[in-house]
This record gives sequence, C-alpha cells and structure tokens, in this order.
Amino acid sequence: MLADQADIVYEFCKDAGSALTVATNFQPTVILQDLIMPSIDGLDMVRKFRSVPATASVPVIVLSAREEAVVKAQLFEAGANDYLVKLPDKIELIARIRVHSDAYQRLLERNSAFDALERSLVALKHEQEKSERLLLNILPQKIADRLKNSEATIAESFPAVSVIFADLCGFTHFSQHVDAQHLVGLLDEIFSTFDHLANIHGVEKIKTIGDAYMAVAGVPLARDDHANAVASMAIGMQKAFSELMRDRGLPLEVRIGIHSGPVVAGVIGRHKFAYDLWGDTVNIASRMESHGQPSQIHVSQATRDLLEGQFHFTDRGEVTIKGKGAMHTFFLLGPA
Repeated sequence: MLADQADIVYEFCKDAGSALTVATNFQPTVILQDLIMPSIDGLDMVRKFRSVPATASVPVIVLSAREEAVVKAQLFEAGANDYLVKLPDKIELIARIRVHSDAYQRLLERNSAFDALERSLVALKHEQEKSERLLLNILPQKIADRLKNSEATIAESFPAVSVIFADLCGFTHFSQHVDAQHLVGLLDEIFSTFDHLANIHGVEKIKTIGDAYMAVAGVPLARDDHANAVASMAIGMQKAFSELMRDRGLPLEVRIGIHSGPVVAGVIGRHKFAYDLWGDTVNIASRMESHGQPSQIHVSQATRDLLEGQFHFTDRGEVTIKGKGAMHTFFLLGPA
C-alpha cells in the first residue's frame, strides 16, 4: 500500500485482517493485492476493501500467477481496478499505478519512494515464494497448481492405487519416558527418512497421525506399477528404520500394511488445506497394518497378485479383519 504523506510510507500486510485494519487507518492511495492468499480468496478480499468506507474508492491492483479471463472478469465485477500477471515488469507496474493514482506522480519524483517500491516488490516476491513452498509441503505439485488456479472443488476417483500404512510399535510406551524435544526429534528423523524414500520411489505422502505414517502410489498421477513402488518403499522403510533404531540403541519396531484398489482423493478445508484419501482400500490398508506383526510388511491378496513374480512372500493364511471378515494375507519378504 502507498500513502501520499509528508514522509512516504509503505505498508506490507501478510494477512487479510491486518490489511483491513491498516488500510482503515492508513488511507492508502493505491492497493497492491495478491490473488492467492493463505486465509482468504483474493476475490473476497477485493469485496472486503469495497465494503469498508476507508478503502471503498481506493484503486485496487490484483497480482496473479497467470492470465485468466474468467477470474479477471470476476475481479472487475467485484470492484478491482486492474489485473497484472506477477511479477510484472517494473515499468509497466509503475505506469499502471500512475493511471490509478493521481498522487503517484509525486511519489515517482522522489528516489527514496521509488527505492521503497522496489523493496516492496522484492518482499512481495519472497512472500509469494514462501507461500508456494509451504503449499507444496502439504499438497502434491499437481494439486497445488490446481488450487492456485482457484479451482473450487478438487476431487478425483482413481481405480488402481496402492496404499501403505506404517506404525511404530512400542512408541506410545516409549513416549512416556522421554522429554518432548527428544520425542519430536526422533519422530522427525524417522518420518523424514520415510519422506526421502517416498520421493525416491515416486510415492505420495498423505499424512502422519501421531506415530503412524500414510502414503500412496498412483495418486495424484496414475501409474501401472503402483504396487511395485509401494512394496519397494516398504522394504526400504523396514531397513532404514532398523538401522536408525540400532544406531540409537532403541527397541522400537515398525509394522507396515499395504492394500491395492480404488480410492477417492481430494482437498478438504479452506484455511488449512489437507489432501486425503477415502474408500474401502484405505480402510483395508489400515487393517493390514494394525493386524500385522512388528518388523513385518503385511499385504492383502490384491497387492500380492499385482506383485506376482516380482517379490517373495510367505503365506500367512486367513486373518479375521475387522469389518471384512476372513481375508487371505501374506508377509512381503523382498524382491524376487
């Protein structure tokens, strides 16, 4: 935001709440606003500026990552004055601001004001990059791109995927006898190792729940070798976890379960996004883990069939699975 005062002042706001508060007191001559923000849709932010007397007539220039005719039309209807693909050319941005603000010509005549504008643009770029990095920490790249394009609902069906669950056996008891820093540090090391293996094998981490880890292959990009990818990752997890526990002198073990089948995947939440999976395949994969054994990779018949000839198994026989009854299952031993 820019103000035409005796001393030129620029204000950079990281969230919608502070922007409205600052604008009310600050009386800006022009507002630069991002289209994608962490806590509010850019379209709604324009409407909020137009609903507040202090900013009802202040020119609003919206910055977006890409050119989108429909989005532009919606913004103009909501009261935006201009739309630029970021980061815009400095000369073009200055020209647009001059058009929308009679007071801006006086700002350009002062080098200090121009330098401050450049610093504000750099700060804007850094914040945008930071937001994108944070988004990619919780969402797959493909899903993050769709979300940035203002897609309202993201939900898809995948007919063939493999879901893996891992749980740390004995961790609850262990957590009662160590301090918080040691506990979180250990979990971070374990799950970071699992994340590294997921990246190697092209498997998508979905989430962690306490000391449990969930991932999937075949989502959000379909692949024919999803079972192979998850099986290879599971063997790597088993080996890496064993080495970590040996180095730390801890008696913990990891229990892993895998099942293959169809799922529904999508994004839920508006302020805190979460990409998750739903369906019977997820439930059975979770049961494979909970009905498995420490230091074993417990797989369903469906997964075993997909891995026929590629891996060695031992037949566990029939196991009574909650909600499913008797199921023929196996322990995955290693590659053939």
